[in-house]
Amino acid sequence: MPKSFVSSESIPMRNLALVILILLPASVLADCTCDPEDEGRNKALALKYKLAAIASILVAGAVGVCLPMAGKRVPALSPERSFFFIVKAFAAGVILSTGFIHVLPDAFCSLTPPCLGDHPWGDFPFAGFIAMLSAVGTLMVDTYATSYYQRRAGAKAAVGGADEEEAGVPFHTHATHGHAHGALSLELDSRETELLRHRVISQVLELGIIVHSVIIGIALGASESPKTIRPLIAALTFHQFFEGIGLGGCITQARFNARAVAIMALFFSITTPTGIAVGIGISNIYSETSPTALIVEGVFNAASAGILIYMALVDLLAADFMSPKLQSSGKLQLGANVSLLIGAGCMSLLAKWA
Repeated sequence: MPKSFVSSESIPMRNLALVILILLPASVLADCTCDPEDEGRNKALALKYKLAAIASILVAGAVGVCLPMAGKRVPALSPERSFFFIVKAFAAGVILSTGFIHVLPDAFCSLTPPCLGDHPWGDFPFAGFIAMLSAVGTLMVDTYATSYYQRRAGAKAAVGGADEEEAGVPFHTHATHGHAHGALSLELDSRETELLRHRVISQVLELGIIVHSVIIGIALGASESPKTIRPLIAALTFHQFFEGIGLGGCITQARFNARAVAIMALFFSITTPTGIAVGIGISNIYSETSPTALIVEGVFNAASAGILIYMALVDLLAADFMSPKLQSSGKLQLGANVSLLIGAGCMSLLAKWA
């Protein structure tokens, strides 16, 4: 592990995060309620809002995930440009705030009394435990997937080298040539490793986003209160757009082929609208206050929170903030930090309404 990850400067941040996680369940429980939304029910008006939500969120998600892919036509959005780091830091702040402020509190609220019985749900903080297991599981998937891709790339390189030897390609024995080829090989290995990391990051991040998007989509689609749906439209549109930018940036850096890019962008764009459509279909039989619904929502939200928090901190922020490009520019560091705080702040502010 790099020394920068274990420096004394990181200790206060860890302590702050620990305090937040300890106090979060208590603050959430004070606002939890299991009362059905009897007030303001208007099925016809709610349906209009839901259809508007499907259109708005679909467009915002598609535009957001495709925007970083326009780097070839818009030079400022190219992954090699400084502005790309600024935008990606903002998107990472949105994702981090989504995990801490929106998803994890909902998980605590769903998996604790009074919504469920005192036993066993009141005896143990299941939401935090599931989020922790999810983060650890994401780390394991991240590690093993990267290791697998590296071994496969190494095997292909070895086969290619053997083919060249059998074909009679002469080996360069001159010291200068050997040094040059060695440096080139190290550079290629570094680029290949970085590319593999971006591919793993983009796939795992999309998994975490999809899990949460389905749950929130179903909850919105099943609601029949316009008062509840109205602020969610703005919040989810904003969230989907900037979350899409973060995911689109990872997909762009991963350099997938056109088919894979199209599939990943499509899945991201339609997940929340699909969840809303499913919620509309089951709204007559779905009860968001039933024990089964609360347990399913709580478990999936907690798992999603763990994935999003891990991905935002480790694979998005740490990877970019520790990169040589950002470390070598004080102005870029300042811009990225300000952008991160604005993104997290804006998404956190939306928690007041949704």
